[in-house]
Amino acid sequence: MRLTIATRRSRLALWQAEHVKQRLQALHAGLAVELLPLSTRGDELLDVSLDKVGGKGLFIKELEHAMAQGRADLAVHSMKDVPAQLPPGFRLAAILEREDARDALVCGRYASLAELPQGARLGTSSLRRAAQVAARYPGVSLLMLRGNVETRLAKLDRGEYDAILLAAAGLKRLGLESRIRAPLPVEECLPAPGQAALGIECLDARADVVALLAPLEHAPSAACVRAERAVSLALGGSCTIPLGAYAELSAGRLRMRALVAAPDGKRIAQADCAGEAADPEALGAQVAALLRARGADEILAAIG
Repeated sequence: MRLTIATRRSRLALWQAEHVKQRLQALHAGLAVELLPLSTRGDELLDVSLDKVGGKGLFIKELEHAMAQGRADLAVHSMKDVPAQLPPGFRLAAILEREDARDALVCGRYASLAELPQGARLGTSSLRRAAQVAARYPGVSLLMLRGNVETRLAKLDRGEYDAILLAAAGLKRLGLESRIRAPLPVEECLPAPGQAALGIECLDARADVVALLAPLEHAPSAACVRAERAVSLALGGSCTIPLGAYAELSAGRLRMRALVAAPDGKRIAQADCAGEAADPEALGAQVAALLRARGADEILAAIG
């Protein structure tokens, strides 16, 4: 049997797709797997903030089109880029074991966010990261930073920014862990829903593909990610809202911390709840309701 994986063309996306390819071929003797690299709108629109042009879903639409047209059998995504609700006819067939979910400070001169001086230029593409930094360090100047990992690092190295924020997982997967000056504790900067987890999407009707992918599912990571995504779905499902959600599993129980923040960090609604790992979506709904009770709807209405 032969499978084709649709993937973005960035080095990180290709690493992720190659990782899944190797895992599948190790699991299933005689299975041939090839990659179909595609350019996406999210990769092409580098001069505008994603929240103004449709959100991170722009990174996966072309991959879904390839599956719908029969040119690909599955697609590999960073789960933080996947909208909370998939289009009809598609499903998440597996969520792989999560890497380090934290954000990371990348900087040559300063060892922590607290060391950044007034007016320091901090680059990030994320409203979520920017809002949390603005709340703690209002003197920092937050600037938009788009592009793949290498492009962002090059802009830092050219002196366009004093420091930048990236996902620790992407740097580690690319062998660039040495560029991490300091991982940000989740207490200081809550990750995005699904951050650091890889997800595999396929057509709902492809029972053959679903069966091949099932052994790749990492149940503890999947429970955490599904709980986090349920918060996002309950609050509107957009990848562009300043939402942080991070779940941890211990002894069959999930603990989730979440927040919704105004872009300037001046208003933040927070929640910290626990629930059964067997029903992660219920915990997500509980957390979303608590965020709403604490002002999340008003914050989001002011943004939108």
